[in-house]
Formats: sequence, C-alpha cells, structure tokens
Amino acid sequence: MARVFDNWERLVRATLQREQLRNAGQGQGRSSSGLASAVPPSLGRSTNIDLILQAADEIQEEDPNVARILCEQAYTMAQNLDPNSDGRGVLQFKTGLMSVIKQKLAKKDGAKIDRNRDLERLWEFYQNYKRRHRVDDIQKAEERWRESGTFSTNLGELELRSLEMKKVYATLRALVEVMEVLTRDAATDGVGRQINEELRKIKKADATLTGELTPYNIVPLDAPALTNAIGFFPEVKAAISAIRYTIDLPRLPSDFEVSNLRKSDMFDLLQFVFGFQKDNIRNQRENVVLSIANAQSRLGIPVEAEPIDEKAITEVFLKVLDNYIKWCKYLRIRLAWNSTEAINRDRKLILVSLYFLVWGEAANVRFLPECICYIFHNMAKDLDVILDQSEAVPPKSCKGESGSISYLQEIIFPIYETMEKEAARNNNGKAAHSAWRNYDDFNEYFWSPTCFELGWPMRKDSSFLLKPRGWKRTGKCSFVEHRTFLHLYRSFHRLWIFLLLMFQGLTIIAFNHGTINMDTFKEVLSVGPTFAVMSFLECCLDVLLTFGAYSTARGMAISRLFIRFFWFGLSSVFVIYIYMKVLAEKNNRNSDSFYFRIYILVLGVYAGIRIFLALLLKFPACHTLSEMSDQWSIFQFFKWIYQERYYVGRGLYERMNDYFRYVLFWLVIFASKFSFTYFLQIEPLVQPTNIIRKLPDLPYSWHDLVSKGNHNALALASLWAPVMAIYIMDIHIWYTVLSAFVGGLMGARARLGEIRSIEMVHKRFESFPEAFVKNLVSSRARRMPSERPSGQGSQEMNKIFAARFSPFWNEIIKSLREEDYISNREKDLLSIPSNTGSLKLVQWPLFLLSSKILLAIDLALDCKDTQADLWNRISRDEYMAYAVQECFYSIEKILHSLVDGEGRLWVERLFREVNESVMEGSILVTLTLKKLPLVLSRFTALSGLLVRNETSELARGVAKAVFDLYEVVTHDFLSPNLREQFDTWNILARARNEGRLFSRIEWPKEPEIKEQVKRLHLLLTVKDSAANIPKNLEARRRLEFFTNSLFMDMPLAKPVCEMIPFSVFTPYYSETVLYSSSELRVENEDGISILFYLQKIFPDEWENFLERIGRSESTGDADLQESSRDSLELRFWASYRGQTLARTVRGMMYYRRALMLQSYLEKRAFGEIEDGYSEGDYFSTQGFELSREARAQADLKFTYVVSCQIYGQQKQKKAPEAADIALLLQRNEALRVAFIHVEENVTNEGKVLKEFYSKLVKADVHGKDQEIYSIKLPGDPKLGEGKPENQNHAIIFTRGEAVQTIDMNQDNYLEEAMKMRNLLEEFRGNHGLRPPTILGVREHVFTGSVSSLAWFMSNQETSFVTLGQRILAYPLKVRMHYGHPDVFDRIFHISRGGISKASRVINISEDIFAGFNSTLRQGNITHHEYIQVGKGRDVGLNQIALFEGKVAGGNGEQVLSRDVYRLGQLLDFFRMLSFYFTTVGYYLCTMMTVLTVYIFLYGRVYLALSGLDSGISSDARLLGNTALDAVLNAQFLVQIGVFTAVPMIMGFILEQGLLKAVFSFITMQLQLCSVFFTFSLGTKTHYFGRTILHGGAKYKATGRGFVVRHIKFAENYRLYSRSHFVKALEVALLLIVYIAYGYTKGGATSFILVTISSWFLVISWLFAPYIFNPSGFEWQKTVEDFDDWTSWLLYKGGVGVKGEYSWESWWDEEQMHIQTFRGRILETILSLRFLMFQYGIVYKFHLTGKSTSLAIYGFSWVVLVVFVVLFKIFTFSPKKSTNFQLMMRFIQGVTALGLLAAIILVVAFTNLSVPDLFASLLAFIPTGWLILSLAIAWNRLVKSLGLWDSVREFARLYDAGMGMIIFAPIAVLSWFPFISTFQSRLLFNQAFSRGLEISIILAGNKANVQT
Repeated sequence: MARVFDNWERLVRATLQREQLRNAGQGQGRSSSGLASAVPPSLGRSTNIDLILQAADEIQEEDPNVARILCEQAYTMAQNLDPNSDGRGVLQFKTGLMSVIKQKLAKKDGAKIDRNRDLERLWEFYQNYKRRHRVDDIQKAEERWRESGTFSTNLGELELRSLEMKKVYATLRALVEVMEVLTRDAATDGVGRQINEELRKIKKADATLTGELTPYNIVPLDAPALTNAIGFFPEVKAAISAIRYTIDLPRLPSDFEVSNLRKSDMFDLLQFVFGFQKDNIRNQRENVVLSIANAQSRLGIPVEAEPIDEKAITEVFLKVLDNYIKWCKYLRIRLAWNSTEAINRDRKLILVSLYFLVWGEAANVRFLPECICYIFHNMAKDLDVILDQSEAVPPKSCKGESGSISYLQEIIFPIYETMEKEAARNNNGKAAHSAWRNYDDFNEYFWSPTCFELGWPMRKDSSFLLKPRGWKRTGKCSFVEHRTFLHLYRSFHRLWIFLLLMFQGLTIIAFNHGTINMDTFKEVLSVGPTFAVMSFLECCLDVLLTFGAYSTARGMAISRLFIRFFWFGLSSVFVIYIYMKVLAEKNNRNSDSFYFRIYILVLGVYAGIRIFLALLLKFPACHTLSEMSDQWSIFQFFKWIYQERYYVGRGLYERMNDYFRYVLFWLVIFASKFSFTYFLQIEPLVQPTNIIRKLPDLPYSWHDLVSKGNHNALALASLWAPVMAIYIMDIHIWYTVLSAFVGGLMGARARLGEIRSIEMVHKRFESFPEAFVKNLVSSRARRMPSERPSGQGSQEMNKIFAARFSPFWNEIIKSLREEDYISNREKDLLSIPSNTGSLKLVQWPLFLLSSKILLAIDLALDCKDTQADLWNRISRDEYMAYAVQECFYSIEKILHSLVDGEGRLWVERLFREVNESVMEGSILVTLTLKKLPLVLSRFTALSGLLVRNETSELARGVAKAVFDLYEVVTHDFLSPNLREQFDTWNILARARNEGRLFSRIEWPKEPEIKEQVKRLHLLLTVKDSAANIPKNLEARRRLEFFTNSLFMDMPLAKPVCEMIPFSVFTPYYSETVLYSSSELRVENEDGISILFYLQKIFPDEWENFLERIGRSESTGDADLQESSRDSLELRFWASYRGQTLARTVRGMMYYRRALMLQSYLEKRAFGEIEDGYSEGDYFSTQGFELSREARAQADLKFTYVVSCQIYGQQKQKKAPEAADIALLLQRNEALRVAFIHVEENVTNEGKVLKEFYSKLVKADVHGKDQEIYSIKLPGDPKLGEGKPENQNHAIIFTRGEAVQTIDMNQDNYLEEAMKMRNLLEEFRGNHGLRPPTILGVREHVFTGSVSSLAWFMSNQETSFVTLGQRILAYPLKVRMHYGHPDVFDRIFHISRGGISKASRVINISEDIFAGFNSTLRQGNITHHEYIQVGKGRDVGLNQIALFEGKVAGGNGEQVLSRDVYRLGQLLDFFRMLSFYFTTVGYYLCTMMTVLTVYIFLYGRVYLALSGLDSGISSDARLLGNTALDAVLNAQFLVQIGVFTAVPMIMGFILEQGLLKAVFSFITMQLQLCSVFFTFSLGTKTHYFGRTILHGGAKYKATGRGFVVRHIKFAENYRLYSRSHFVKALEVALLLIVYIAYGYTKGGATSFILVTISSWFLVISWLFAPYIFNPSGFEWQKTVEDFDDWTSWLLYKGGVGVKGEYSWESWWDEEQMHIQTFRGRILETILSLRFLMFQYGIVYKFHLTGKSTSLAIYGFSWVVLVVFVVLFKIFTFSPKKSTNFQLMMRFIQGVTALGLLAAIILVVAFTNLSVPDLFASLLAFIPTGWLILSLAIAWNRLVKSLGLWDSVREFARLYDAGMGMIIFAPIAVLSWFPFISTFQSRLLFNQAFSRGLEISIILAGNKANVQT
C-alpha cells in the first residue's frame, strides 16, 4: 500500500510540474493549475475549495507557508463535507491534495511547524497583500471613475489593471474565508479581535470582494462589480430599479433570506410563494432586466434616477404574453387580469416575470406552449390572490405533502413523468407513432376547454396525466401519424383532385378531337362524380387514419368526421346516379334533358357553396367578412364542415397584392403544364388507344389469364401509365423553370451580382464610402462635426465619407490578415488612410493607386501637347489622377515639415511657382518633364530613409538626400528662367554657400506625417498590378460580396444602444472542437496527414500564417512544435479550415467585435452622448476592444451560447474535447457554454439515482470554468430527438429579442457581422400583413473547392439557399426554416414551443418544423441576401449520400406529420401548391422520376413477353409515338439533373456573369455532374420511399472531415447495395429482357435510343461510387479492395460483430427496417413483380415452341426446385466425421458431373438451345430474388421451419454475384494507368485550378518526400 501511495505522490508531483510549465507559456490566458481544476462537483457546488486552492497556487512563490495553510484548510473542508469519500472523484482528489500538502511540508527542511501561529501569519500576509496591491486606493479610484462617467485614455492599462484586480479580489476572498474559519476557535483578543473587526467591516460596508467574484452572466445583479460597466448604464439601472420590492407587495417572512449585497425585488416574492429554484430566479431576473432595459433604450436613454417608461414595460408585457392572450381568446376564457389598461406597470412586470420563471424551469414541458399557458393562467390567478394580501402566503398548487414549496416537483415533475413513460413506449424510435403520445399530443390537450378538467392543483388521476400500462394505448389527441403513403392524398387532396379532374377533362376533349359541343360538354361534366368520389375518399381516409384517437379526441372533431363521411358518401351516390341518367339521356336523342338540368342545378349550387366558402375562408379580401359571419350559426356550421378549426392555422392569409402575385405565378405554370400535357402527352395517344381498343383478340405468347374480352386493357395501361407518371411530376419541372426565371429577375432587381470581380471592386471603390455610411453607419455616428462649414464641395464630402468608412474597412482588412487570407504587404496595400489629416483630397488604398505614378510619368514623358491634354489623359483613369494629386500634395507637406529657415522658404516658393504654372496652364514650360523620373528617384531615396527609425547617421543621410533633391529640382527640373531666379536668390545662395541649407532636418514625429511618408514611399515603389491584390480567392469573394451588398436595399442602421438585442445559439454534441497536434500529423493509409493536405490545398494561406507568427517559409512542423505558442496557433490555423467548433465560435464572436467597434465609434457616454469630440479622436479605433463601455454595450446586445450537451461527461472523462472547449472559453470572454450535468446519488438501498442539471459556465479570471447557473431538471431531458432537446435545455440562457440558430459547421465574417443590426431591423419592417418572425439569411458554402463532388454539392446548396429561398419567401410566401443561420424572433418562438420540435423520429428533421410551427401560428418568414454566413457541407460521396438519406428520410416522416397535414388543409390552394412542391412534393416527384423508368420498362416487358408488342405494332406501328418520346425526354432531363441545374445556372448568370456561367456548366458536365445527380436521385428515392413504407429514419453522422482517402469496395457495397445496386440491376434485367424479346421496327438501335435514359441510370447507380472514389481505378488499390471484399463476404461473423467486418452481420442489419405486419405485407406485394420474368420467359424457350399451356410454367418451378436442391448439396459443409465429409465431396462431384451430362443430353436431343440456357438465368434470377425477399419479410416463419441458414447462403450467393458484376469492369479499367490519372483530374479539377498537385496528395506525403 505504501508503494502505491508513493507512486501516487510522484504522479501528482509530475502533473503539477507539467501544469506549471505549460501555464508559464500561456501567460494571462492560462488555465487553472494543480488540483484547483480537479475539484469534484459534489465538493465544489457548496464550498469554495477550488477558489482557496487557486489562491494557494497564486501565492505559492510569495509565501509558501500561507499557501500551505490554505491547502490544509481546503483538505479540512473536503473531509468535513464528505468524510467517507462517497462522491465521484472525491477519494482521488483528497489523496492528491494530501500529497501536495506533504510536498509543502517537505520544503520546510524538517523544521517544526508551529500551527498556533497560522492565524497570525495569515493576518499579516492579508494586510501586506492589501497594501502591496493598493486595494483600498484602487477601489476609491474606481468609484470616482464611475461617478464621473469618463474613461481613461490609457485603455490597455485600464484593462490589464481590471484583470489583475479580479485576481487580487479572488485571492483576498479566499484569505478572508480561511481567516473566518480559523478565528472561530481563536481567542477574542489580539489578532483574533483585529480579524473579527475586519470581517465585520467587510460584511457591513464593503461588498467588493464578494461582488467582484460572485458569478454572473451579463449583468452583476447579485452583487455590485466595479470591473463591469454594464450595471452603470442608465437604462440597466432603471430596469433594476423597476423590479425592486415596493410597499404595495405583500411582506415576506422575516426568515426569508435575501442577500445583503442587493435589495429585495419581486423575484424574491415569486421565489418564496411558488418555490422556484434559486438559479432559475437569478437567470430570469437578468433576462427580465435586459428585456426592459433594451426596450427602454429604443425609447430613449433615461436620465439619472428617471424611471422606466411604461411604454417599454407594456411592449415587453404584450409580446411575452401574446400567445397566452390568444389562447384565452380562443378558449373564450377570462384573462388572469381584467384589462391591460386596468393593471399598473408593477403588475405587468410581475406577470412577465412569472411567465419567464414558469417557462424557465419547465424543462421538456417547454415544448408544450399551451400547457405553459395553462400553468401560467392558474399561477397568475394564485398570484392575484397573494398580491391582495398583506403577507405572502404560498398557494396550495406548489406545496408538497411534506409542506415544502417546489414548482418543479409539484407542477412540472408530474407532467414530465407522464411524458417520460410515453416516450419509453417508442422503443427507441422503432415503435409506431400511433402507439404513444408525443409532445404535440400532450400540447393539443390544451386546445380545448376540456383541459380545465385537469384542475388546479392538477388531479393526478386526470386523463392528461394517465400513464401507459403495458402496451395498452393511452390514445392520441387529435391526429394519428399512421405510416402510409395515403397521407400524401389526405393532406393534399385538393391538388390530386385538381390534377385528376384536369386530366379527365383534357382527355375527354382530346378523344372528342378537340371539338367543344354539347356532347363534349356533357362528357366533361363527368368530373362531377369524380370530384364527389375523390372527396368521399378523403373523408374515408379521415375516418380511417384517425383510428387511435377516437377515445381521446374532442367530440366535435369526431362528429365533423362522420358528418362529412355521410354527407360526401350520400352526395357521391346521388351525383353518380344523376349523371348516369344524364348519360342515358344523351344516348336517347328524344329526351327532354330533365336530368341534365337537375344535374347542372345540383353542380351549380354545390360549386357555388364551395366557391363561396373558399372565398370566405381563403381569399384575403374576405377575411373581415368571414369574421363577421361568425355571428350566424349557419355560417359557423358550414365553415366548420368545410375546414376544421384548430388553435393553430387560423388566419393563414396574405395581403391581396401578395396573393395575386403567387396566383399569377401558378397560373403561368398551369398554362405551360396543361398545354404540354394536352399537345404532347394526351393528344398523341388518342389514335393509338382507339386502334388498340378496336383490335380483335390478339394472340398471347403465354397462358393469358386476365386479358380476354377487355379491349386489351393491360396493353393500354402499359401505354398510358408512363404518361400518367410524368403528368403527376412534370408540374415540378415547370415550377423549377419558372422559379429560376423569376428568382433571377428578383435577384437582378435586388442588385445581386453587380460587383462580381476584383476589377469591379477597383472601379467602384470610390462609391463605397458613401454607400457604407448611408447603410451601415448609424445616424449618431453620421453626424458631421460642428466645425464643418455648410455648403461643402463634393470633394470635401467624399473625404468625410472616407473618414467614416476607413476605420471599418481597415478592421475588415485586419480580420482578413488575422485569418491568413492576405499577407502583411497586402494588408498595407488594402488599408485605407484615416483621411482625417490636413491633406485636401481623399486618400484611397494603395492597391488602387499602385503603379499609377509610374504610368503617369510615362504619359508625361510622351506628352507633346498642352498641359490640359496631359491632364485629360491622366484623368481617364480616375485613380491615376488621385495618385498624382496625392503625390504632389504629400511631397509638399513632407518637405515643409522636414526643413526650416531658408530651406522652408525654398519649398514654399517652389510649390508656389508650380501652383501658379498649373493655374496658368504652363506647367510644360515651367518644368522639364523629361527629368521627372530623376526627381522621383531622388525623393524615393529620401522617403526610403524617412520610413526608418531616426539615428544620427540616418539624419546626415536625409540631409544629403534633401540637398540632392534640391540640386536636381533646381538645376535639372525647373525651366532656365526659374533656375536662374533660384540661383540668384540671395537668401538661398548665402545659406548654400555657408553650408546651412538643409543642415537641420526635423525628423517626422507627428503620426500624420509618419503615415504620409510611409504611404508615399509605397506609392512610389509598388509596381504590382492591382488586379493581383488580394491574391487569395476567398478574400476576393468576401470583398466582392461585401462591397456589392452596400448597394442593396437594407434597413438603416440604428445606434448600437437602440438596436434589437440578439443571441447566437449553437448546439454541439461531440464533433471536433479543435484539431490536436497528433490529429494534424497522423497519416492515413496513403500517408496523408491533415496538416499536409491543408498545406497543399491552401499554400498561400500557409505562407501567410508563417509570416504572421514570424517564421520563415522553410519552417518545418518540428520547428513549430518547439514553441507552445506556435503549436497552438498551428492547431487553430488548421481548425479554422475545417468544420470545427473553433471555427464557428471565432466567426460568431465577430458579432461582438463588430458591435464593440460600432459602439466605440458612436462614443456613447453614460446617460448622454459626447458632443465635444475631436475629429481625430472620433476616427481612432485604437484600443476599442479594451474599452469597458464598448464591451459592456456589446454584451448588452449580444450573447453567444454553445449548448455542449455532454460537456460535463467529457470533463469527467478528461476528454480532449472538454479541454478544447475550455480553451475556447478562455479565449472568448463573452462565450457561454451550457451543458447537462448528471449527478449520481446512492440511496440506502444501494440504488443509484440520477439527478440532471442544466448548467451555464464561463471562464473566470484564472481560465477555469465558473458556474453561473445550475437549474435542476425533472429527469433526463433527452426524451425525443437529441439536437432539439439539446437546444431546449439551453435556450433559457439566451437573451434578447432575436436568436440566430447556427450549426456547428458554420462560419461568419467581420464584414458581415457589421450588417447584423441592419438585418435585425427587418423585424420592424413591412413584409406583409404580419411582422417577420424568422429572418432567412443567405449562406456561402465554403467547402466547394475541395473536389468536384464538393463543388456539385456546393452549387446545389448555394442555388437553394439563394435563388430557391428567395422565390419561396417572395412571392410564394412559403419559406420555412431549413436548419441554417436563420434569425428567430426569440420571444415569439419561446412562447410557442421553441425553435424546433423534438418528438422522436417524426421530428427527425427538427429544424423545418420550426418553420411549420411559425407559419401555422401566424408567423411570417422572410429571406434576405445582403448578408451571408459561411456553411460547411459534406465533400465525399458517402458523406453526401448519408446526408441526403437523412434529409429524404426526414421528409418521409414529414409526410406523416400533423404540421404538413394542417398546412396542406388550411393554406389557400395556390399557396398550398407552393408549399407542397417545395417540401414533401419535391421528394415525391423525385421518386416518380425513378418510378417512371420502372413503369415504362415493366410495361414494355409485359408487351414483349406477352407477344402483344409485335401484334400491336404490325397493325398500328405506333409504339414509338410522340407521347412516349415526350415522356422519356422529360424523365431523362429530370434524371440527369438538368432541371436541378436550371436554378443553379441562373444563379451563375446572376452572380458570375453569362460567360462564367456557361463555362461553369460545361465544366460540371465534363466532370460528370449528370452521373452524380442521377445517383443522388436514387439516394433520395430509396430513403424517402423506405421511410414512408417502413420507417427507420434516423440521424446519420456524416463526419464533416476532409475526404481524400480511398474508400474500399466493400464499404461502398455495404452502403449502396440495397439503395442503388439492386435497383440498378433490376432495371438492367428489364432492359435486357426488353431487348431480347421486344419488337421494334428499327431494330436494336431503336431499342437503345428509346432506353438510353434507363441505361444511363443503370451505369450511374452501379459505378458512381467508384467513379467518384479517390484512386478508384488504381491497380494496387483494386487488388487490395478485392481481398478485403472477399474476406468480408466469407467471414461468418458472430455475436457482437459489426456489419463492417462480416457480411452476415451486415445482412442482418439490412433487414431491421421490416418490423411490422403491415410492412411485411407491403414487401410481399412489391416483391410479386418478379414473378413476371419467369412466367413470360419460359414461354419464349425454343423448347416450349408455341405452346401456352400452364403446365410449362409449373414445370419451370420443378426445375427451379431442383436447382435449389443442387445448390443446397453443393453448399452443404458437414461438421461431423471425416468419412462423412469425404462422402459428401464424392456426392457433390457425382452430382456436378451428372448435371453437366444432363444439360448436354437435353440440348442435344431436345429443342432446348444454348440461348435457352442463358434465358433461364433471366427467368430464375428474379424468382430467386423474390424467394429471398419473401423469406426476409417472413423471417420468423422461415426460421421456425429451419430454413434460415439456407436462405442466408442463397443471399450470400446473390451478393457475391452482384459484387462480381460491379467489380469486373473496375478491375478491367484498373489495368490502364491513364484511367486513374483521368479520374484524379475529374475529381479534383477545382484543386488543380488553385495550383494543387492532387496526385502528390493521393500518392501520400511519404511518396512526396521520396521524390
């Protein structure tokens, strides 16, 4: 045991030394060292042990004895708190701490320690420490600073002092706490008495120690903090004052504790009476204070002691409680208050506070917004009673049986417990949705007045809290998510009815040869019965799909279902009967048309009623009339029958002009679609149909069972079915084309793409300052200084605009340099001077003026005309003119500042003469321009000296350079007359002769002069072309977009103090935070490391990085590792180029930096605006990041919360992600991390109980995590989908009125962050009837340059997030939320269920449901493209496929959801169309594209095998008709992605120009984008269809890494076998059968032309994973892949073996989606299609002749059974004796020889031919697959029969065969080396264009070194 203890001590000592060494290199940003950072949560929560240990570490070097005292006290506290060390990690901590104490004792060199003097030593050290750090003086200075409201000019010193003081306060607090403990047992005299007096003084008057170290989030409300300026803002102080306790509130009991560091407020009252948690109170206190303060700031900053404006409180009150007010109105119940006017501001504030507290502690119940309303309603009534009393008394609702008061335990926990039980029934997402209640079911219980049956306090036996028992269903609420495709019809029945009626009408007209007469009209009226029947079908589905909710749904809802069912049932019968009579009258020419008139009357009346109700409910102009009609019961009844009334979905109408816009949009689509349908699809089929119908009974090649006497119905079906399939989906084609056109026009109107190259940036730079100031600078900052004269010229105005623009532009350029997109030199050239000096003209960035002086000199040298002509030639380039003028004025100013005396006289006279010559136009006479290069060379030499630091030697050199300049100018440059005048000037001549001329030089000291010298030197020496600056493509793109956006329409910027406050919210789980050094250097199987890859693909950024950290280009990785600082910088550099959390955090923190800069430049003083500022001070940004006020103002308006769900677990496990997150916290003081903490407690019975807490942390002054809030949860928060649950637990920590949702793989830019306050003003803009609730934001996909696949994905995604969402938002008004950087109205959404939905599986695509919810709740979603956010996307084919599969599966679940159903039902018809075709309809149309191939080919194969094709063609010759061509062409164009590319091309044209668009499109085609889009089509189809049929949608982690590695053949096969390969081989089989047995006049060529799209699909689906696989055709890789694949295929696997290692395990996993009886039935039905192959082919054998006997088919099954038995014999491998194995081998050999002999004999002596043998394969392979599919579907039955092993071997054979079919072409192509080279070029063309040698990367780093 002693040895173990010694080892532990050595380990602790080594750890401490390593920590100290590491911290020494990190400076101020170091993390907590030693055991202070390892205090277990169970100890750290209730004590300050960590603070004491940190103080001990701080003073160790100063006084080791005192450090020892602190450590001993920390150990004592830990021992007292947990004497048995039961808590997690307590034993290890105490052991380590004891080791540290022993080390400290050992340092005493054996000297005896007198612990009796510990208290005295501690007191002495405390006094000395305070004196040494001047604590009392600093406190007084800080207080004077606060009172004065002025800022120190030395901001850096102020900030460092503030940080240092925080550390001093932390140490003092630890010392005070230890002294307080030690004095309890000390004597009351001497030191003990002095300490007690000090403690009393601190507790009574000085709250600084506590205030500075009390954890707070943004505003220090619990204790004053002098180091945070936010608490001294007037609006914040007024808001804090507004919530104070008033005499009108009931008294709190005397024993209720309130901190003496603050005054009691209304939150204390709410905490006492309702039992809210302390940290929930603290959290929402700050939330309310900030909400009120920000509302007040928009009305005006209050003066000192002025109360909050009641308008601000009313604004917050109405917005927060808006949903509650609407809920009460809907249920027709009285509000908790009489009227808004009747309650005072204090009552409003306490109600708002109550709502936030109810919501803040509701945990998962936050997903039930109306349940929150119910709770708030009852608690508000309780509060009303309490407020009427003189003393506060808790209500019964929150009082437990033990008498404790707890809102969480008494109200939230019972609801949570019920939800948890229901969630457990979903079987981890595998159970049917109808089997359990989800969040929506619980919430919709409160949409009916019956919810009040729940009672208050809530009745435990109510139906709402009824817990499920066993597998007995508790009943859904009002909607049941049955898994069926029928939801598509039920939700969008109006679309399907419309399409069918139109098809029916057009077909009738076509069959009547286009003539419209009475007979045709009567036939067209057959749409009446069709409409009635389809409406009845919808009612039947309503009744059927509501099964499971009848016992719990509202009675009125059930009544409506059955009333509609019987009404439409009877009306269908009646209409059909009447129409049958009409047809009878039509055939009877002598009829009086009685029934026809009745029929017209019935249809007219019914149509009139429907149109009237539709107008009343859907037409915007009739909305007021609709509300007025509610006064009459009859109208209410009919409206109720026509449309169900829900709490959500009311008022889904838009303005009339918006309505007409999207109606016109769809009318254009309908006109195009139905014209195409009629003329190219229906009309060409009329004649073939009539001919085929009239053909006599045709001979069949097989035994016909169904086609006798039915006019060849199946033949007609095979002809019409593809047309119907295209008819269903081609509306999406027309939508795509028109939306691309309209979107392009709207983009051009919005001025997108005006600046699309760096050349355009150069040309228009002069207009940027004015545009920037107009849009992005607030009115406060735009004010002109008071000394400016009125009537300024345009030049002076331009200078003012440039002066205001320059600090922002320079910060943007600085950020580009920090991100290593530009070099130091490029930074200098891109930066713009401050333009605040005395120079008369605007100074532009040097990159605009570079080489302009040299060009102007050339023009001057060539000049043979007048001065005016020369100036005209120079002025043709406006920047050349600017350069010449600036050069002239700068030389004058610099020379004037350098010399004095006679020298200054010379300068003044020289420039006076030159100016006069310019005015007179005689400059060519005055100056000898041929000598101009000589003059400038002399001045260049002079400026080259002046840019350096002054030395005596340089001073002599400058004097000589000035004299040389004088000589050249006077004697060479000036005309002879002027030269003579200067030479004879006595003063000058005397000085020259005496040697005094230019003897004294004034070295530039003023910043303005120094800046001009440096700038002029660059102006004269830089010769680079401006077209190459900046060189980096990303830097160019960002500058182009930013400058273009300055000219787009956007709201004007408000001052920072008046802007809308917002939060940014990022959910994180366990993705990469920061690449570690080992991750960067570890090599994959090809020898490629991440660092090597990044160095090669971003070579210019790597060089810039080395330059930034002061390293040479030859620096190696090992050199960087030597320095801890450089190594850390390298990690960040690499992480900022991946999809990491570090990149996201850096990007989002630009918001704070932008706000600090904007606030700093607005010069906001406390309570008033500074007016007396100087111009130079105004435009200086030096130290703005250190400005306390600017930082406080930014924190008041911006909050960033990263919800790291398992951060607590990562810290406990010491995971590297936890350390990296802690590092991000240290580097970003405003960053907050929320996480779920799990605490395990062991009961007396030994049972482990888990408690869950939602925590928020930040970094303290020591870099250690500081807990701000810890709110207990009722249980495990993850009841639903992980991401929305992660968002929900942390959303309570967000602040402001808006919240931007940012994914973990996104980025942001400083220049875009500057536009955020403009974007937020859109919430107040006019965007329709309702204010926006979600602001859509444009994205830039930054992963597009990695490979061709990444480029395809990037273009596709960019097209959607720009043009696609542009058209969705306007004019279609159906934009939703797509999980991208949208900005939510925070208050609107948190009071309506949050920013996502979380029910398991059904809400797998959680983000889009936020858009559905917002729209249903009368929200308004807009889209804005003047601001962009970066976004990473998947870059490898497998990643892309997983992502698309996840999205397609999510859309499959959306089909089943109530949100889609209600939107489909409640939106008006045209808006419903837009919604359908842009959500689930897109995936259905995608699936129909693939199904069209199947329908066409199965139809052709039916005609071929049945023999009808030859019979029909010989009579009609019509199989290759126009309709078929139109169908196949449309299908092919959709399949290869042409229509997907149309919006993409339009986007290219708009933002890149026509030529670049054409080039990009051609490049994409050459890189086989059509193959990619066809493959993607299969991915979407498979996962969408399988999800609706079987479910199984789930989140798929795609990795988000850099994909340059080779993917093994087996891995691709596993991923795509069932989704692509099987389906492709089925299509190939159909094509082969069609070619083999079909008939066409043109022969095989015609077959190929007709089926080319199908062959393209087959090839794409089979080989795309290998075409787009790096090194996919390299021979060595191919050989390795084959070995790996065969090993995987033959490996038997076993228990626990994953599918990636064993075929058997993978095969079992592939069957997991078939879980239900319904699913087995569907699989069986779908599999029966394979029977057609065997049934048709056996009758085509030469052996059978022309016989059509059914016995032939029966005999084929006998042959199949024989082959199965033979297969079983050959695959049987006995495990018994060796003799039996030999016997089996002998039997197998004899059987093989016998089979071969039998086949030879049959071929020789019968009509069986060799082609028949191959044909039998075509017949039996599909049948075998059918048998396999049925066995898998009914696996339980097969296993019970003992046949499962045989089935598995049969399946292995099929997979082996499919694998060989795919592998063979790959192996053949791999023989040719040039194929691999071509493939590399194909995959990585984008990288080639950036100068990347991708072959080097693929060959690996090692190969590169060897070469």
